Amino acid sequence: MTDAPAPPEEEPTEDAVIPADDLGEPGPPLNHRAPFFVGFVGGLGFLIALWLALQIRSIGPTLMLVVVALFLAAGLNPSVEFFERRGMRRSYAVVTVIIAFLLAVTLFVVAIAPVIADQVKALTDNVPQWLDDLQRNKQVQRLDEEYDVISKVEDYVTGGDFLGAIFGGAVGIGLAVLGALFNGFIIIVLTLYFLASLETTKTAAYRLAPASRRDRVSKLGNRVIRSVGGYVSGAFVVAMCAGISSLIFLFAAGLGEYAVALAFVVALLDVIPMIGATIGAVIVTAIAFATDWKIGLACAVFYVIYQQVENYVIYPRVMSKSVDLPGAATVIAALIGAALFGVVGALLAIPTAASILMLVREVWVRRQDAR
Repeated sequence: MTDAPAPPEEEPTEDAVIPADDLGEPGPPLNHRAPFFVGFVGGLGFLIALWLALQIRSIGPTLMLVVVALFLAAGLNPSVEFFERRGMRRSYAVVTVIIAFLLAVTLFVVAIAPVIADQVKALTDNVPQWLDDLQRNKQVQRLDEEYDVISKVEDYVTGGDFLGAIFGGAVGIGLAVLGALFNGFIIIVLTLYFLASLETTKTAAYRLAPASRRDRVSKLGNRVIRSVGGYVSGAFVVAMCAGISSLIFLFAAGLGEYAVALAFVVALLDVIPMIGATIGAVIVTAIAFATDWKIGLACAVFYVIYQQVENYVIYPRVMSKSVDLPGAATVIAALIGAALFGVVGALLAIPTAASILMLVREVWVRRQDAR
């Protein structure tokens, strides 16, 4: 038997009922190269990027505190690793370093800060006498006769706008001090948290990389952290050398009344790349000249010699294992960092530039050599 031919399909009529779940055939996909689509998506992306940039800018000071705390945590991490190499568990090593750090801060506040405050007060009390001596100088008198410098300075100081120009007066000074203390407290707390959770944070960050590249990413990241930590701890060592040598010299030169305060200023400014040591030397030398020209001359000679020793002996030996940057790159990085973020940017620019240069050498240059 042969199969009967299938009956012809009936064409749907206008009165035929369409099933409720029949939504029709999907249309062709959107043309992603259409001018309207490209313009709309591009404009939307630009607006989102602009909004994100404004939000990041609004929290810029907070992000800067976080970055400074991260750098300090990386600087304290070599101390933790020092205890780990001697058999101490990391948790105990972190607790030991944190306790030592807090004890150092407390010792500074309790023992050294009052001495510095007293010596700063003594300095400010002697400023009027130094100004009177300066007015008696024949060269200064000649310049005053020609340009009327002293009277202009006196009018500006005695005028009502002088205090308003400095931090907005007494209220502004108080708010600035409170803000600095609060920021310092926040940095200390964040530093301790980052130091305690550094290994966990690194592990979580490395897991964002693909599994095939995770080992190399972790090794590069560890080298960057060691480089930053070495630079921070090395900068602290160099600053301590400058402060201690200045303290010994100032006591020997006859400026013991201000030695602790001036040595602290030198150590603090010595952390700033390129210009910090010079600024500290100029401040101390100027105060020494105001006290006695012989002491001022001795200070000038001492700091000229010491800066050569620091630049060519102390700094290279301390930083040789942590920062590998050409001299020109160091200067350019510090200038860019200072232009973008001020003193903090100058402090963080050199280790950041060293880390970027290391990554370029290890990633991009190696890939170019392999082609």
